[in-house]
Amino acid sequence: MVILVLITQIFIGTGANGENMRPIPQLVNNNGRYSLMVDGAPYLILGAQTNNSANYPAALPMVWPAVEKMNANTLIIPVAWEQVEPKEGSFDFSFVDILLEQAREKGVRLVLLWFATWKNNGPSYAPLWVKLDNRRFPRVKTADGKTLNSLSPHFRSTLEADKKAFVALMRHLKKTDAQRTVIMVQVQNEVGTYGSVRDFSDIAEKIFRQPVPESLLAVTGKEPGTWRQLFGRDADEFFHAWHIARYVDEIAAAGKAVYPLPMYVNVALRNPFNPGEPGQYSSGGATDNVIHIWKAAAPNIDMISPDIYFRDHKTVTRIMDLYNREDNPLYIAEIGNDQPYARYLFSALGRGALGFTPFGIDYTGYSNYPLGAKKMDSEIAHFSGLYQFFGAMAREWAQISASKRTWGVSEPGDTVRQDDTVWNSQDSSGQDRETNPEDHTQRLDLGDWIAEITYGRPAFWTDPPKGNKPASGGALIAELGANEYLVTALRARVTFYPNGDQEGKSYMLARVEEGHFEQGKWVFERIWNGDQTDWGLNFTSNPRVLKVTLATYQTD
Repeated sequence: MVILVLITQIFIGTGANGENMRPIPQLVNNNGRYSLMVDGAPYLILGAQTNNSANYPAALPMVWPAVEKMNANTLIIPVAWEQVEPKEGSFDFSFVDILLEQAREKGVRLVLLWFATWKNNGPSYAPLWVKLDNRRFPRVKTADGKTLNSLSPHFRSTLEADKKAFVALMRHLKKTDAQRTVIMVQVQNEVGTYGSVRDFSDIAEKIFRQPVPESLLAVTGKEPGTWRQLFGRDADEFFHAWHIARYVDEIAAAGKAVYPLPMYVNVALRNPFNPGEPGQYSSGGATDNVIHIWKAAAPNIDMISPDIYFRDHKTVTRIMDLYNREDNPLYIAEIGNDQPYARYLFSALGRGALGFTPFGIDYTGYSNYPLGAKKMDSEIAHFSGLYQFFGAMAREWAQISASKRTWGVSEPGDTVRQDDTVWNSQDSSGQDRETNPEDHTQRLDLGDWIAEITYGRPAFWTDPPKGNKPASGGALIAELGANEYLVTALRARVTFYPNGDQEGKSYMLARVEEGHFEQGKWVFERIWNGDQTDWGLNFTSNPRVLKVTLATYQTD
């Protein structure tokens, strides 16, 4: 029997208001496997992020019903500089107070998004006294002298004003959130610049001609020199990334000095297979080619997290691999809210992700189609069932993921929406075309064993896999011990066989238990056997949790 030890000593002091204070959430690294510790135990974010402008009390009644239907345990929502400091030096945290109160009533945790100097390149969420004063808070200049609507990272006036407001927010949270309702903070949003590789203002040009900072030399192994001398054609982008990262890091450091919650940045991605030129994507943001620059420049940023709006399996899983690093925990800060994205929860969890957050989960009436769904009601169901299932063992899975090897896959068939029609493995007439069974087969190397996952097969038959229509399956496996695995899947068949030469031996599913977790302990329900195991482990639209023990025996 598997017993998961969860830390129960969650009360460590008394706040100013007499309430018990829980430990501050923190990010823990256990030999490259990460945990987000909340109430002293690993926590899995099953998130729902609102649309950008849902950050006002009048909008919250349109947020909570969607969060509840989603079965999310965490709401991710903006707090804008313009709403907390509409007049310089005068702070208003009334929305934060209302949000905290309602989240506690709903039993939902919060991740706050600080929309300030940069929100998707621009200063749209900065106060008017910032964005209308281009002399005090200068914007980026292009190489030909054009002014872009993106604030430059090279001016202390902007940095100090942003930092002052952020510190005020963190100080307010420390004072009012003894319950630790807020578990993380995102610093800025999709930073970087579109339309130019970097700032070419006079002050930026002066800094660009200076030597590369020693702390970056140590990471890159370069000898001293200027940006152009050391990085050639990448110099402009690396320079911009370094200075944006330093800017963000200083804000994060100041906030942590007051209240040290985990802090991260999210990324407007470039296509890893066809990236284009910096400026076509958000230059200076933590795209895959400059993660090392960001890691050197921003030590107070706990993780760099992708915003995924590519739909195809190849690109999505490649992005997860790029951001799942020994020095960077994987957290899916945003992902599309349409049906094709739901299956990627399996891929994320198999890579040890701390959380998964579809974007645009509210009933405000806004849709970011075609990045996401046209309508929210019909699409929430694709996530809510999975969230309900994983929510029942979220703490246990987070504990397992922090200490055990895990694997996860999502169905590789790609789905493209054309108006209201879903096309998958079809020709232009809508007719099924010939498919290769290997297109719907995945194999995971578990060490001593191979797990084969196939999609679109009759449960009790040997027909080759044809894939689900639309692609929607996935599988998740965790190693509990020698020859023992926790297994779950959706619309998939999972089959095990030995890895390597097993001459003179046969193998079998020695025991397959279905069960569930209660307070960290595995609770046995029944044994699968006969029809339930003779054709592989067939998982339907209602996923189950299995504890599988594999064995070999001598036949010669």
